[in-house]
Amino acid sequence: MTDPLGQSQVLPYLSALASQGYRFTILSFEKRSRFEKEHELIRKITEASGICWHPLFFTKNPPFLSKIYDRNRMNNLAHSLCQGQKFDLVHCRSYVAAEVGLRLKKKYGLKFLFDMRGFWADEKVDNGQWKLSNPLYRRIYRHYKTKETEFLKKADGIISLTIAAKDELLNKPAYGRLEINVIPCCADLDHFNYRHIKKDFTNGLREQAGIAPGKKVITYLGSIGGWYMTKEMFRFFGRLVDKYPEFVMLVLTKDDPMLVKKQAVENGVPADKLVVLYAGRNELPDYISLSDCSIFFIRPTYSKIASSPTKHAELMGMGVPVICNDIGDTGKIIDESGTGMVVRDFTDKEYDRIISKMEKLMAIDKEHIRRSAIKYFDLGKGAGDYLQVYKRILN
Repeated sequence: MTDPLGQSQVLPYLSALASQGYRFTILSFEKRSRFEKEHELIRKITEASGICWHPLFFTKNPPFLSKIYDRNRMNNLAHSLCQGQKFDLVHCRSYVAAEVGLRLKKKYGLKFLFDMRGFWADEKVDNGQWKLSNPLYRRIYRHYKTKETEFLKKADGIISLTIAAKDELLNKPAYGRLEINVIPCCADLDHFNYRHIKKDFTNGLREQAGIAPGKKVITYLGSIGGWYMTKEMFRFFGRLVDKYPEFVMLVLTKDDPMLVKKQAVENGVPADKLVVLYAGRNELPDYISLSDCSIFFIRPTYSKIASSPTKHAELMGMGVPVICNDIGDTGKIIDESGTGMVVRDFTDKEYDRIISKMEKLMAIDKEHIRRSAIKYFDLGKGAGDYLQVYKRILN
């Protein structure tokens, strides 16, 4: 709960559902460093909604055995809580939690909601954490793919982040009759609202960030590397400034600015065209408001058909057009709404095709982009969708 996604993708939904008469107990794992900084804030949020919060700390070592140990700690605490009070439903985010939740269903007769989020086991393979050439990881992968089938078939409700992932499952004969609800990663569109930003404030922030008057800004929001194709994004930007030298790239990240700049220069970006800053959640809309457009490329692996980038919702709420590749439902959403451009491959020819349409891209009406964000990603709608799933399962 102390991580940014816990605060944007869990607590707002549960607070909204609590206002509808549901009582929640959260069992979560936390990083000690984040807990020390954020636990008081989380306590205030949970207590205000009548939510009981039972945090546990992640164990780091030894690498593999620590995860089994943590899973057992989760299982033991969950069973202890069930013995002390009556629950009707266990809502499990992703696979390790679902493994415990299914045991609670079998032992205590609870309804079981599998909020799968994505193809977790395949993500571990796609990002290189579980190398299938290693017999141990191959066994773990097979274990969780078998469990995935069990979770899906025995769940009383299933949540997918994308229509693409839902279709992938329903196209398999074993899953053809499943009832799957799609709820993407939504955003607080009151917080991410360009109308709240005053022009005088934006001008001052540009000066503070070292962005000269008259410069155009393309923004990247998030971590460098990992799932994000940083080299390809920098290469795109290098070609963009060749044609439009008035552009600068604003990178909003927690990563080391010197390492970001080094990687950018190695991929053809002039150092003086790059601004690297960190902005917390409260300041993020202010810095996004500097954007003329934004960019993100995500590695197009099998598991990413289930990906719903939170940044997409936040950028659209701020009225910012997006350049991205087609993962999950992003390509479909952009094509349907006309709120950005979709890169079909990562070649210079394709980059040049997008760059030739930059003026059209930046002319997209901000209010149209925001209205589209409300259609696809409004937090209130997401909470309402969860409410309907809860009612169906429990009634």
